[in-house]
Amino acid sequence: MRRRFHAFFLMFAVLVLASGTRVAAQDAKKTIRIAVNLREAPKRIIHSRMEIPVAPGPLTLVYPKWIPGEHAPNGPISDLTGLHFRAGEKEITWRRDDADMYAFHLDVPPNTSNLEVSFDYLLPNDTDAQPTGPSATAQLALLSWYTALLYPEGKKSDDLTVAATLTLPRGWKFGTALPVAKQTGEEIEFQPASLTTLVDSPVIAGAFVRTIELSPGQTPNHVIHLAGDSAAATMMSPEQILEFRQLVAETGALFGARHYRRYDFLLTLSDFIRPNGVEHHESSDNRVPERTLLDPDIFESQAALLEHEFFHSWNGKYRRPVGLTPENYQSPLEGELLWVYEGLTEYYGNVLTARDGGWTPERLREFLADRTAYLNQRPGRTWRDLLDTAVAAQLLYPARTEGSAWRRSVDYYDEGTLIWLEADTIIRRESRGKKSLDDFCRSFHGGQATPPKVVTYNFDDIVRAMNEIQTYDWRNFFTERLTSHGPGAPLAGIEASGWRLVFTETMNEHQHSREAANHAIEEQFSLGFIASVPGSESDGAIADVVPGTPAAQAGLAPGMRLVAVNGRRWTPEILRDAIRAAKGGTEPIELLLQDNDYFQTCRVNYHGGERYPHLERVTSKLDVLTEIAKAKAPPVPKD
Repeated sequence: MRRRFHAFFLMFAVLVLASGTRVAAQDAKKTIRIAVNLREAPKRIIHSRMEIPVAPGPLTLVYPKWIPGEHAPNGPISDLTGLHFRAGEKEITWRRDDADMYAFHLDVPPNTSNLEVSFDYLLPNDTDAQPTGPSATAQLALLSWYTALLYPEGKKSDDLTVAATLTLPRGWKFGTALPVAKQTGEEIEFQPASLTTLVDSPVIAGAFVRTIELSPGQTPNHVIHLAGDSAAATMMSPEQILEFRQLVAETGALFGARHYRRYDFLLTLSDFIRPNGVEHHESSDNRVPERTLLDPDIFESQAALLEHEFFHSWNGKYRRPVGLTPENYQSPLEGELLWVYEGLTEYYGNVLTARDGGWTPERLREFLADRTAYLNQRPGRTWRDLLDTAVAAQLLYPARTEGSAWRRSVDYYDEGTLIWLEADTIIRRESRGKKSLDDFCRSFHGGQATPPKVVTYNFDDIVRAMNEIQTYDWRNFFTERLTSHGPGAPLAGIEASGWRLVFTETMNEHQHSREAANHAIEEQFSLGFIASVPGSESDGAIADVVPGTPAAQAGLAPGMRLVAVNGRRWTPEILRDAIRAAKGGTEPIELLLQDNDYFQTCRVNYHGGERYPHLERVTSKLDVLTEIAKAKAPPVPKD
């Protein structure tokens, strides 16, 4: 009986193995294959080749339109070129949809099971291009997979399996969170993944790539890949490495759980790629000027970028508003809850920068003072509530800088920071210091450690979760702040944290660094405008004028160029000398401006001297802000 059972078991095992082999073969036939060649990326060209399993008959393929993390329908299809479809040796004609520019219709011939797709993508060659799209210089490239693929219309991105390969220029290295199956020289074969995971896993590559461990010996692993236009650009100092290692520790202390297999920070350092950042579940795509790690002012201007994008792995990727979880990349995204998705992330991005040592408590206060004063002055709040800036995000992200004071921008970042700071102070006050917003994050975003997954939420879920931490009328609290029109910004959180906004003639340190990094002068709180400095790329252009300020009343407008101050060719020093000299007097400051081919003199009646924002301690209240900024994890040891 034992021998008969053994024989039966062997036969059963053979059948199971054969069945498994057939299933694997069937799965392989259903896999989309994509091969991207970056050999000519320095020439601003990406080559893409795909094999898509198909059936004979009508077929519509689509190019991704709504891009996760960008909250807008800006899939850069205009730079797709050289498109061909083939079945074996047969060229298949195609037609773009009359209404949907992202859809391509074709008829698959009989006896065809595999469609070959080929096209090129033309990379931008300036910093005015889409800030989170693909870019390249002579020494590096950023690949956003969504730019290099088409997929069948109507399919869920989670249900499509893609096997990707990548070819690099000779000698280049790369960084990505996408698991690698094998690498042979410059040819990388990635493990098959869902289309969702592929699109969520950008790649940086270059001649100067450096990878640094941020959690050596720990699981999950954390690394940072640096790709620069020079080897010097990637030289992260021991102090900077320690900051980002502490960031990993601080997020562990905050959330108590992680929802990724590993995490890869991608940091691109180039003056020819527009600074920005975009979040992904297991990585983040961070773009900064070339000398960011070498110049303290530039480093300060980019502070909190990595912290912000890393926080998104929990808030935005793991926990995600239901309106930002479409089935594929053609479905519209609804931004109503961006004040949570981005606002809470902005708040904690700043807090974590203080906790990980990137900022001193004083620098955090300078940053908050700068952003609070900015919001408090903007007249756009009188007509557009914060909720509308979230709903209209797809319009505001690409909007030009000029006119933003009146139009409003994506203010749910900075104003969201003030709202969540106030919520934090309320929890601490009502619980008598026993609880904080950290407890909400740990409960709502932490829980049990998991592989990448999405757990959706709506407004009611936020209110319920906040009440589980501390009972309060959170529904009314958030509703009032989302739909109010001022006057001024919501300052209650600053005041409840033991500080108040004041103005002095001493330069705000965060503003000082931002001006140095951006080659600009900001006199928005005195005269009422921001301008580029002479000799910079914009050469004296007025970036924006705040309505109702002395500059606006005198006739200054965005787009004009400042030429002279009181009859002398202007510099930032000369302009500020004139502001100081006019203090307490009666004579206006004369500004000579160029408006295209015309010149005019504007007489600005301002006599209040220099005005820069700071936070001043209110000694009658507890210093809650300093407590919020304290590190929660033990210090990471130095190497």
